[in-house]
Amino acid sequence: MRLKDKVALITGAASGMGRTAANLFAAEGAKVVIADVTARTGEEAAQEIKSTGGQAAFVRADVSKPADVEAMVRFALETFGGLHVLYNNAGIFHAEDEGTVETAEAIWDRVIDINLKGVWLGCKYGIPALLRSGGGSIINVASFVALVGAATPQIAYTASKGGVLAVTREIAVEYARRGIRANALCPGPIETPMLAELLRDPQRRARRLVHIPIGRFGRAEEVAQAALWLASEDSSLMTGAALVVDGGITAAYVTPE
Repeated sequence: MRLKDKVALITGAASGMGRTAANLFAAEGAKVVIADVTARTGEEAAQEIKSTGGQAAFVRADVSKPADVEAMVRFALETFGGLHVLYNNAGIFHAEDEGTVETAEAIWDRVIDINLKGVWLGCKYGIPALLRSGGGSIINVASFVALVGAATPQIAYTASKGGVLAVTREIAVEYARRGIRANALCPGPIETPMLAELLRDPQRRARRLVHIPIGRFGRAEEVAQAALWLASEDSSLMTGAALVVDGGITAAYVTPE
């Protein structure tokens, strides 16, 4: 069990990639704190883990609010006695996030608040807890669009994920000699409820698929396995890096027929 006796806090863990990771981390021995804004599904996610013999607890938190983030870290310490893995997974894609000129300031602010400020707040309050627990691993969810421009205009989302990558590198350098590793996950399009909603139109879905050399969208389980590797000591020499899990999107110049 690669996370035996570790405490892992995962934001946005009530559904999608976060919930899949929470189940996997628990199966690998971690005590999992599920943080999310949605109480009903968050409680269900925690109960799902406990029903299979794992250890989990839910705490409601809006990652854009400093008081909520501070409280979720305190909850992890009080409930399980430490913090060893901080997985900043919570994020949104707003339907009105469009081109540079078209996107409203309110949309920009909302996306940045959750996707970028939320990661910074998680680290701001989580790092002292990691240090008190003897160090650990920070995993921040960026995106393949942190590395290449998006084919479909989405300026706020792209900016937020680029920021996550930069923040991760900064933290990695700052804490490398204090027992904390920080890495970013850069997934491609993953089959989640958020993607399903975004690509309800079959033609829009087909246009996205054309850019993926492997010929399909990723699965949440595939991203969770990458996160598990970053969380565990298997990746002990890796810090300040971007782990790309995108089916080849960022490697492709010309999409194969």
